[in-house]
Amino acid sequence: MRATLWRQEIELRHSVRTSYEHHQRRTRLYLRIEHDGASGFGEVAPQPTALHGDPGLEDVLDEVRRFVLPQFVDVVRRERGLPSWSRVARFAGPRRASGFAVALLEMALLDRELEVTGERVEERWVPHFATPRQATVSLLDDGPWPLVEGVARVRAKTAPGPPSHSALERLAALRVPVLLDFNCSATSDTQVLEQVHLVAEVAEVAAVEQPFAVGNVVDLARLAPQLETGLSVDEGVRSTRDVGQLVRYGAATMICVKPARVGGLANARTLIARAHDAGLGAYVGGFFESPYARRVHQALAFNTVDEPSDLDAVAVVLEGYDHEVDSIELAFGLRPSAVMLECATVVLTLDESTI
Repeated sequence: MRATLWRQEIELRHSVRTSYEHHQRRTRLYLRIEHDGASGFGEVAPQPTALHGDPGLEDVLDEVRRFVLPQFVDVVRRERGLPSWSRVARFAGPRRASGFAVALLEMALLDRELEVTGERVEERWVPHFATPRQATVSLLDDGPWPLVEGVARVRAKTAPGPPSHSALERLAALRVPVLLDFNCSATSDTQVLEQVHLVAEVAEVAAVEQPFAVGNVVDLARLAPQLETGLSVDEGVRSTRDVGQLVRYGAATMICVKPARVGGLANARTLIARAHDAGLGAYVGGFFESPYARRVHQALAFNTVDEPSDLDAVAVVLEGYDHEVDSIELAFGLRPSAVMLECATVVLTLDESTI
């Protein structure tokens, strides 16, 4: 068995400003697991620093090195083979970086498993939906928005206060519903309701996403009946317990499920199923991943959700290589490209001589 971890720094072609951050560059982590002549890749794209309950990049790297890979190696030694991808979610610990680290390993093992069994993912996760695409823009940016043709919904990053005149003009030019994403920045119902009213004059507001701080279910429950739109929770969804609390208090109509945040694909599938059983809508979100991880998320979405989801490739400035992924026949149909990995930095390598 051999494990290789890469770190890739990318520049976004269109920066995204949120209430607390300005995303211009991001880091992606790739993990390749090789065993018995077959290999698979996992990918996560943590944010630079910890925020809203999500870990920072260094937290995730530390979790991979100190906890997840050593635990994985112990299992391989003890069982004389690789564990199934579906067991990896159980490796998660109590640390906030654990979900991202486990998701990285889980994706790699699933990719390899599909290669070994000679399957395409669609044979295992049969598509039930033609899941529409969702694009992300920012009402806080003065720069140009990315192209949004062909999407069914636009997530607009925002913050309390009236949007600028230029932001309202750009919203008015859209022909699809808008999801107002506050990223935990609102502190009162009034801040949210006033902005919804202003935006609704120029565009269709589909929902408000995560207006209040993570865990603030009571305020969400108070706001929900005052809205004539949907209410979605993003950063506040990490476990089935979170879904249960939202249902109990009537604090949401939708949830955004990000596989890395919730500890991987198996957990994401469980959360989506729980949400649907409780009458909540669900959609798949992301963290500026490459076209490879977005393809993995697309397979998840096509199998489980009909709400517009973050499935499009993120536009980046490529330096030193001309493509991020290669096409393959099996598994997810894409793999991180060899030329891209040559330009990335190897962070860690484990093989039989080191374990």
